[in-house]
Amino acid sequence: MNEANIVAKEPAVLELEPGTYYWCACGKSDNQPFCDGSHEGSEFTPKVFEISEKKTVALCQCKHSKNPPFCDGSHAEL
Repeated sequence: MNEANIVAKEPAVLELEPGTYYWCACGKSDNQPFCDGSHEGSEFTPKVFEISEKKTVALCQCKHSKNPPFCDGSHAEL
């Protein structure tokens, strides 16, 4: 697998509590947009990110963002 699976051409808009999160980079997780280990055996690794206070975020699901794990609008060009 050289290219990530496109899960959706829109972000996952979620309200997250403070903590450490693991964003799925491969697009194969059944727990999108978070990693469930489905990347194992591939060149993909999850993107670890921290949330310091409760907030709403837009997480990339097209897996083409230039600012992962956050949506940058790249899905509009797919």
